Amino acid sequence: MEVTLNINGVEQSHDVEPRTLLVQFIRESAGLTGTNIGCDTSSCGACTVHLNGESIKSCTVLAAQVDGMEVTTIEGLAQSDGTLHPMQQAFHECHALQCGYCTPGMVMACVSLVEENQTLTEDEVREGLEGNLCRCTGYHNIVKAVLEVSEA
Repeated sequence: MEVTLNINGVEQSHDVEPRTLLVQFIRESAGLTGTNIGCDTSSCGACTVHLNGESIKSCTVLAAQVDGMEVTTIEGLAQSDGTLHPMQQAFHECHALQCGYCTPGMVMACVSLVEENQTLTEDEVREGLEGNLCRCTGYHNIVKAVLEVSEA
């Protein structure tokens, strides 16, 4: 079946199997590999993207279900001139990553979290990111980066 999505401002139409997950569409059909596949069970959040402005785990949605909608991936956050999104910059400055595998999904979830609540506490950040797992940093620097952006 043909699925058409606006991904990072570019319309993408591809013929895919009806059972194709959104994460597979993004990675395999659209060729945007910044969105990672971590667990295939919606437990880790590595595949988090924005669908019509809302943070979702793209391994839980069929591409056909979101036909015609807008998707933003990690590649779509930075500006066209290469200027990083404030959350990407904060992750860099606060050393909020180590291996980097969870980082794209974590950044996307953090952007949504700050958009939903501009004045976050440390506990609210930790609770808001419960659906995104990181095996390396212990979350301290991730929380620090989110608080830095929410305070700005």
